[in-house]
Amino acid sequence: MGYGPNELQSAYNLTSASSSKGVGQVVAIVDAFDDVNAESDLTFYRSAAGLPACTTANGCFIKVNQIGIASNYPSGNGGWALEESLDLDMVSAVCPKCDIILVEANTNNNSDLYTAEDTAATTCGANVISNSWGGGEYPSETSDELHFNRPGIMITFASGDNQAQASYPPASQYVTSVGGTTLNLGPYSETVWPDSGSWCSQYIAQPSWQALLGSSYTSVCSGRMYNDVAAVADPGTPVAVYDTAPGGCGGWCGVGGTSAATPIIAGVYALAENEGSITSGSYSYSHAGSLNAITMGNNGPETPTPPTPTPPGTPPPNGCPPYTGTFICNAGPGYNGPAGNGSPNGIGGF
Repeated sequence: MGYGPNELQSAYNLTSASSSKGVGQVVAIVDAFDDVNAESDLTFYRSAAGLPACTTANGCFIKVNQIGIASNYPSGNGGWALEESLDLDMVSAVCPKCDIILVEANTNNNSDLYTAEDTAATTCGANVISNSWGGGEYPSETSDELHFNRPGIMITFASGDNQAQASYPPASQYVTSVGGTTLNLGPYSETVWPDSGSWCSQYIAQPSWQALLGSSYTSVCSGRMYNDVAAVADPGTPVAVYDTAPGGCGGWCGVGGTSAATPIIAGVYALAENEGSITSGSYSYSHAGSLNAITMGNNGPETPTPPTPTPPGTPPPNGCPPYTGTFICNAGPGYNGPAGNGSPNGIGGF
């Protein structure tokens, strides 16, 4: 069916931290539409996995709408409900002692999602915010950076499941962009998931902490490079999720995508308890030795280069042009686009 908490904690060397850390940490999850069974499904998942209860009654869980009110929820949507179950279950799997706030945007339009993001940061008191949504980059995205410039709050974003392709908000300089891997256990091995997103931003300037990687990287990409870190995302090595919302998976199912990797990384940030002292995706660049290096695999370099350049502002096709053969799409020693600096190996990289 899929990996559960024990397997994920073991794979990422988190068993000790997961059993002792995360108390008082608040992980907010921003999604769109309503999951009517969010709390009951979370209760079932945690009970089945032997995790402590996380309910509204005991103060561990709360669901609010995009302006922070625990009522007047948006309309339901089966696909998004499954996403919400995935996010709730993965945060629980990694950080069972964390408090969780689910913030539901009215729709999946940027305006509503950005409102929900602001609510998570300013109203809900989140230490970490997990986001598994995004779209293509656009020229005016620099004016939307204010929604993610939240010093002391770690914000994670899924890079997408369409191979190397431009995406925002994962391209934001203020977030940790999360790529995907194929994770095998017994013995452990991890490679790039071929559909993991990655890219070089057209519009967001390269942060100073990426420029320190050196000219071998900056000569290929002068903008924000993403991803920063990665975790399991391959539907072929899925995580186990419980979801009974109308239009969802009808109970237990195995789920993949960078939408799975992102709440895992959010949970690891919460375990590290570094809120207030770090921001953006910068920390892993100076602590890459504390991560599992992902040195094998790629996310689509076989796509031929288009005969004409992609017009500015137009999302490029899936694949890797104009970066075929570079670190933007290929794993290898050191930083690479699909997996960033690597996957968790304990909390030292976070």
